Amino acid sequence: PRYQQLTMSSGGPGSRVAEQKPLVDKEDAITRLLTDIEVDIHEQDVETVHGSVHVTMFGTPRGNRPAILTYHDIGLNHKTCFNPLFNHEDMQEITQHFAVCHVDAPGQQDGAPSFQPGYMYPSMDQLSDMLPSILKQFGLKSVIGMGTGAGAYILTRFALNYPDMVEGLVLINVNSCAEGWMDWAATKISGWAHALPDMVISHLFGKEEIHSSHDLIHTYRQHIINDMNQNNLHLFVNSYNS
Repeated sequence: PRYQQLTMSSGGPGSRVAEQKPLVDKEDAITRLLTDIEVDIHEQDVETVHGSVHVTMFGTPRGNRPAILTYHDIGLNHKTCFNPLFNHEDMQEITQHFAVCHVDAPGQQDGAPSFQPGYMYPSMDQLSDMLPSILKQFGLKSVIGMGTGAGAYILTRFALNYPDMVEGLVLINVNSCAEGWMDWAATKISGWAHALPDMVISHLFGKEEIHSSHDLIHTYRQHIINDMNQNNLHLFVNSYNS
């Protein structure tokens, strides 16, 4: 195929590949969770075949050079999922040369209003079919996709269906049946309002991390409860789990 794929299994955003100098330190990720990069930023809602989607473009696309397109996991948006990584000093060499296009799944961006009753949330395949409209809107001929969890699956479908638009993929935790997710399902928690944060935490992190990294888990739990639109998150999780 035209694109190349790098897939890594991960227990959650806190997991990292062994390296001499990790790109994202856990404590640094907590303190810099919502920090923006000081570059030219353009945000807009892009209309697609399956509804509107919020997109944030960092930098200006350059000629035929592909942009980096990110897609986050459930319980996150582009800020909480990718800002700690792209704000790290080691990433500046990359962001100096590539525009970065962050896609927020419908209704997952900061301050998103609730969808109207009866709204049918797009399926995972439909979410991937929304991406060509985004590339067209920003004049992008091709992208390097970077996704985790639900976002990794969406980008995989996008690459399979539109291979000419994808130069490469970096995918983390693409398997929806990973250990953390199945551990949560086995608990059979009743009452969605209480179960939703626990389910997302179990999906994002492994058992060992949940029991040992209390500050990190608390930070993400508070983000899920206080910053995410619970109705919209519920719909996204249902789409991912269907």
